[in-house]
Amino acid sequence: MCGRYYVDDDTAKEIEKIIRQVDEKLRKEAEKCISLQPEDIHPTDTAPVLVASNRKISYRWQRWGFPGFQGKQVIFNARSESVLEKKMFRDSVQRRRIVVPATAFYEWNANKEKNIFYRQDKSILFMAGFYNNYQDDDRFVILTTAANKSMQPVHDRMPLILEPEEIEPWIFDDSETQKILSKTPCLLGRRAEYEQLSLF
Repeated sequence: MCGRYYVDDDTAKEIEKIIRQVDEKLRKEAEKCISLQPEDIHPTDTAPVLVASNRKISYRWQRWGFPGFQGKQVIFNARSESVLEKKMFRDSVQRRRIVVPATAFYEWNANKEKNIFYRQDKSILFMAGFYNNYQDDDRFVILTTAANKSMQPVHDRMPLILEPEEIEPWIFDDSETQKILSKTPCLLGRRAEYEQLSLF
């Protein structure tokens, strides 16, 4: 679930806007992200994420997916309902929460038809996630939750979508973690591209 997402220039500009609102001093750092080229992000790719940095929001480039237990296996999603019970994830969710900005994400239905999901009311969506460090390489995972009505025709899971006002509480406020993990995401728009594409 959520094995590919998309970012474009608007995503990069929104990252800059958020950081500027939180702290004008980080403007120059955020401007580096404006050079981000529109592209699909796949597991093991590096991508910009919003992180805590000295009690402020900054962005960092991190690799998508924790190393798996077998060979080249990658773990790129975690279930919000059980993430705090999993030894592999618990400490990261409690201490290293991030936000993953995207323009849209993709999901394939049972017939392997590609569907694009996006916010109808905003140009960008924010996915809840967390990270850990592996051999000096920060890697992140996106949280998923039960599909809402807009997602159910295609898949039974979806990313845990945050509202803009939930970004700071998710990153900084430990007391809000459980509440946000239990939330139902907003309804999304969907476009179907009925072409045969493999997930990777």
